[in-house]
Amino acid sequence: MLRQKILFIITKGNWGGAQRYVYDLATHLPKKIFEVVVAIGEGSLLSNRLVAAGIRTISLPNLGRDVEIMGDLKSFFTLWRLFRDEKPNIIHLNSSKAGALGALASRIYNLTAKNYALKARVIFTAHGWSFNEDRSRLARFAIAFLHWLTILLAHQTIVVAAAPRRQMVHWPLANRRMVVIKNGVSKINFLDRPNARLSLLGEEIATTRGSTWWLGTISELHHNKGLEYLIRAVKILLDTGRCQGDALTVVIIGEGEARPSLEKLIQELKLGQQIILLGRKDNAAQYLKAFDVFTLTSITEAFPYAILEAGVASLPVVASGVGGIPEMVRSMDSGILVKPRQPSEIAAALEFLLAHPAKTSQLGKCLHARVTKKFSTAHMVKETIAVYNNDHASKS
Repeated sequence: MLRQKILFIITKGNWGGAQRYVYDLATHLPKKIFEVVVAIGEGSLLSNRLVAAGIRTISLPNLGRDVEIMGDLKSFFTLWRLFRDEKPNIIHLNSSKAGALGALASRIYNLTAKNYALKARVIFTAHGWSFNEDRSRLARFAIAFLHWLTILLAHQTIVVAAAPRRQMVHWPLANRRMVVIKNGVSKINFLDRPNARLSLLGEEIATTRGSTWWLGTISELHHNKGLEYLIRAVKILLDTGRCQGDALTVVIIGEGEARPSLEKLIQELKLGQQIILLGRKDNAAQYLKAFDVFTLTSITEAFPYAILEAGVASLPVVASGVGGIPEMVRSMDSGILVKPRQPSEIAAALEFLLAHPAKTSQLGKCLHARVTKKFSTAHMVKETIAVYNNDHASKS
C-alpha cells in the first residue's frame, strides 16, 4: 500500500501554538501510512525540531505574517510550484497567510493537474481568527472576508475550538465546511519544584525566592497575550497589602516584540524585584511545577496549549475567558476565568487563590482530571486522520 504524502504549510517557523500543532501531527502520524513534509516560512525553531525528529522540511523564505504585495505574490507562485513538484495527496495549511495563499494556489494546482490522481485534498486549520485582534472595523471585516474565502477554497477547515467556529458559522456555505477538533497534549516529563526553580533562576535567586508565592506563564511577548494586564494586576495585588513584595515571584517565559514595552512598564511600576522576563526556554513546559499558579491573560485565544500543559501539571489557572478557553477551564471548578483587559479582576482572582490554598489545590486537580481525560494528542491525531480520509463530514 502506497503511503499518502501530506504537505504541511505554515507561515512562521517560531515556536507557538500553531507550530506545536504542526509538530505534534507531523511526528505522531503513522509512518506506515503517511509520508510527511513540512514547508515553513520565516523562523527556524520549528524546522530544527522537525529535522531532529527525522521530518523533511522545506524553507519558504518569502512567506511572512505581514502583508507585503510583492513578497506575497512570490510566495503564491512558490507554493504553486511546490505543489507541482511534491505532488502531495493532502495539503494541510496552517495560519492565516499560509491558509489564504495556499488555498488559492492549491485550487489552481488541482485545476491544472493532468489527471484526477494528482489532485490534492486541501485542509486548512484555523488556529484563531486574525479579526479578533485590535484593528479597525474595516480591517476586521476585510480579514474575516479573506478567512471566509479560505474556508470556501479548502475542502475542509479544522477549527480548534467551538467558540471560533461560531464566529464564522453564519457566513454563506461555511457551516458544513468546518469541523471542530480540539488541540491535545501528551505526557510531559516535568522537573520537580526545587529543580524547576533552580533551573529557571539559578541557585542564588531560587534559594532567596524559594518560599515565595510563584506566579508563572509561558507566552509569546505579544500584545495579544495581555501581559501588560497581568503586570498591572501584580501592582494592584501589592498595593492592597494582601501580598508583600518580598513574598511574590512572577516568572514570564517567552520572547517577542513586546519585550521593550513590557520592560518599560515593569520599571515604571517599580516591579523589577517581583517580575522576571526570562526569555525563551527550550521545552518550557518541563518547568511548570515551579509555579503555584499559572496565568494566561490574553486578549484573544483559540485553544491554547499552555493551559493544557498547566492542567497536566495540576496547576490552578487564572485565564481570560476568551475564545476556546472556557471550553477547557470552568470558572471556580477547574480554574478562574476573568474578563480580558481587566487588571482588577486578575488581581481579585489571584488574591482569592492566595487566601484559599485548599481551593487553589482543588482547582489544579480538577483541571488535571479534565485535561488528561478529554484533550489528548492521540485523539487529536485520530480525528485529523478522519478529516484527511474525508470520514469526518458525517460527524461535523
